[in-house]
Amino acid sequence: MATSLSTQCFRHLTTTLLPTSRSLTLSSFSQLENNDTNNTATSKPSVPFFPKRGQTVELVCESLAFKGKGLCKVTDTGFVVMCDRALPGERFIGRVTRRKGNYAEVTKVKTLTPPHHMVDAPCEYAPYCGGCKTQNLSYEAQLRAKEEQVRDLVVHVGKFSYQELELYGIMNPIVPCDIQFHYRNKMEFSFGTRKWVPKESLHETLDGAENYALGLHAPGFFDKVLNVDKCLLQTDPANKVLAAIQDCWRDPQLGFSPYDVHSHLGFLKHLMLRTGRDVTTGQPEVMVNFVTSSYKPNLLKFLVDKVSPFPEVVSVINNVNTSVGNTSVGEEEYTLYGKSSITETLRGLTFQISANSFFQTNTHQAEVLYKLIEECAGIKGDGSEVVLDLFCGTGTIGLTFARSVRHVYGYEVVPQAIADARLNAKINGIQNATFVQGDLNKIDENFGKNFPKPDIVISDPNRPGMHMKLIKFLLDLKAPRVVYVSCNPATCARDLDYLCHGVAEKNIKGCYKLTRLQPVDMFPHTPHIECVCILELH
Repeated sequence: MATSLSTQCFRHLTTTLLPTSRSLTLSSFSQLENNDTNNTATSKPSVPFFPKRGQTVELVCESLAFKGKGLCKVTDTGFVVMCDRALPGERFIGRVTRRKGNYAEVTKVKTLTPPHHMVDAPCEYAPYCGGCKTQNLSYEAQLRAKEEQVRDLVVHVGKFSYQELELYGIMNPIVPCDIQFHYRNKMEFSFGTRKWVPKESLHETLDGAENYALGLHAPGFFDKVLNVDKCLLQTDPANKVLAAIQDCWRDPQLGFSPYDVHSHLGFLKHLMLRTGRDVTTGQPEVMVNFVTSSYKPNLLKFLVDKVSPFPEVVSVINNVNTSVGNTSVGEEEYTLYGKSSITETLRGLTFQISANSFFQTNTHQAEVLYKLIEECAGIKGDGSEVVLDLFCGTGTIGLTFARSVRHVYGYEVVPQAIADARLNAKINGIQNATFVQGDLNKIDENFGKNFPKPDIVISDPNRPGMHMKLIKFLLDLKAPRVVYVSCNPATCARDLDYLCHGVAEKNIKGCYKLTRLQPVDMFPHTPHIECVCILELH
């Protein structure tokens, strides 16, 4: 269960030709595993049946799939490959770079025919950065591609039919995001000793500080950083802070050294910028978090003095992380300026956000998402219902329900998240919410004895989805309604299959009926998709 379903789908790629009647996502091929590949031996392909590494082939991109990669087929054989940065409708030449099992990946060499919905990406880093892979595709086309991906996953992995989804109106059109840029309230940048440069600039020699970078890791490189002066996804106040730091930190007289992931030497590791809102004025609040390899407040003082004059900056934090890993969470945390946390409002509630606490990254769209979750939960509002909030994080979903129900019981594995949830309940004067720290992947027969049978279950797992132990618990619990919130439509489709259709090989029977499937675009220009599903006891 720990293995990502989308990773499993790579293994299930077969040499069956792509149907042309409907766009397919990569995971569609998981249902073709039992096809006899020898059946294609009678066909007469004009190129080798399985392209070899280094071979160039002409391709057409059919749709977007796992991690935003283009699902493409060789034009004269129909053989399926994956290509990063290929867009639906694009015809291009690709070079095979990787062959593993029965699938291949290619790198785009030359575009022959651009896609019809191609646009100019406004960000100068779009051709190189891995964050916004579809920025050069119109937003309308992005939405269609995401909606198709969810539909095909639910059909081919979830085992629901297209007719079922359409006839009963189960799947709704994707909810767009009204704000397509500057929507992220949190960005994490890395300091590095090796600046990533495009191929055409590799001949240039960079020495010392010229080779230093502050930005995002270049796709495929753990040790090279794409220098970024401005990110169009984060807020304007955060971009002002980033620019101020970029303007000075390389000065050799200041004594700063970026962390080297090879030698494990260096001081500056990460720069995390978080943006909230003052509860009283509604004005932006920015937290600047320097992650360093050791505690040297006197050394950081210059950078603190550089950013603290910005009126939006109300907090400067130093997380000290002495490990050799790449995490931005420190073993120790110090407040160097202002407050130790910032605030944000969501659905009428106030939330305290510390440097490492979880909070929805797109606050504007989180309002839309949480309103949708509330509608799907179908809460009566008379204070009679019990809500079980699984994977509750810092309690944001459960707390928005608390004033309308009898009690909320939230479970989460991260201790700091539970501490934040309890604090958020206290800040908002909510006393009918209980938050418990525990690993939902390791529940036993005693789980469920500490709370009454819920009327509504909210489940918002991380990308791997729900463990089979939790699936079995929910099937035995038989709560009248389950609202499944997912950030990974592949594992969501798998779990919907288990909850509705059961698992025959484990003699597990499903007991739920899928009545609504609602995709939501939380992060424009990225491959991420959120889904909200209603499951009614059947």
